[in-house]
Amino acid sequence: MKKISIVTGTRAEYGLLKPVIEKVNHAGTMELQLVVTGMHLSPEFGLTYREIEQDGYPISAKIEMLLSSDTGVGVTKSMGVALLGFADYFERNRPDIVVILGDRYEALMAATAAMMARIPIAHIHGGETTEGAVDEAIRHSITKMSHLHFTATEAYRNRVIQLGEQPQNVYHVGALGVENVRSVSLLDRKTLEDAIQFTFRSPAVMVTYHPVTLENKTAGEQFENLLHVIDRHKELQIIFTKANADPDGRVVNRMIDDYVEKNHTRCAAFTSLGQLRYLSALQFCDAVAGNSSSGIIEVPSFGIPTVDIGDRQRGRVSAESVIHCRNEEADIERALAQALSSEFRSQIRDMKNPYEGSHTSQRIVEVIEEALNRGIELKKKFYDWN
Repeated sequence: MKKISIVTGTRAEYGLLKPVIEKVNHAGTMELQLVVTGMHLSPEFGLTYREIEQDGYPISAKIEMLLSSDTGVGVTKSMGVALLGFADYFERNRPDIVVILGDRYEALMAATAAMMARIPIAHIHGGETTEGAVDEAIRHSITKMSHLHFTATEAYRNRVIQLGEQPQNVYHVGALGVENVRSVSLLDRKTLEDAIQFTFRSPAVMVTYHPVTLENKTAGEQFENLLHVIDRHKELQIIFTKANADPDGRVVNRMIDDYVEKNHTRCAAFTSLGQLRYLSALQFCDAVAGNSSSGIIEVPSFGIPTVDIGDRQRGRVSAESVIHCRNEEADIERALAQALSSEFRSQIRDMKNPYEGSHTSQRIVEVIEEALNRGIELKKKFYDWN
């Protein structure tokens, strides 16, 4: 039995990884080692490890790391705590491979500890660019530590190869989030409304806004611009999903709470909707606004517009339904008006989501199993791109 360690630190990441976790858990040739860390273990972010337990997946370890701070110093100290925890875990359990998704600092610490423990790493969602976030450097760093790579588009596959990775180890498989949209049985309107105590009326907008982590304390001012635009449109119903545990994330979340308290008849806020309720809610929304990667990757599969604000996601491959705009009020106003216009919605009716793949999770698991059976060479050669 090959031991497959899968690391998850956030609600969104777990939702993406869920089909991979499911397939590994039910494979007769693999043993699932599910490692839970980060926001999953924080009361402030909803103790979302409980959702994993409710789904019936065995948690091999809970690695505490979050300190009660969202400053750069606090996050750095949290990373140090995480590195110690992962070092101990890998020494005790010795998985055959570690599976990591994305670009958060929890993932970087897992990758660093696995590298030093001489354990191969499989990385999902490498090669992407988010020029406004520290995630950019973290993602490419994880790529250089990893041995198998699963990218969401062919352009991202080429970029991973450009970073020096051997082409035969880089697989374009599509995005797990898009596979989830296609495969999950979404809740009907009444079931969802009863579950979240919110009644959908059109026009409805889902808002998710995270700090732009390569900027210094701009989150409050930038998010306030979005709130000002929303406030001028009393006809809009708003569902807020709260920010991650990034520097200044608490600033955004306090502003959300204050705004919802004053506008509770048309607004609701959630620390964690969970994958099923989040995807189900999107089918009843007219648009998405903010700067979440979900607005770029999953939302286009619902055929609704995304208003992508600022630089956090700058550089990503985008569908025709994604409207990029600056953080200024006037720009957000124009972009939101365009997104809600019948003309724009008509233009994007037949668009294709560039993140579509085929049997994404199955392909990932098959490649990992094949690689483990033939053996993974830890000594990597740099591939020179011509």
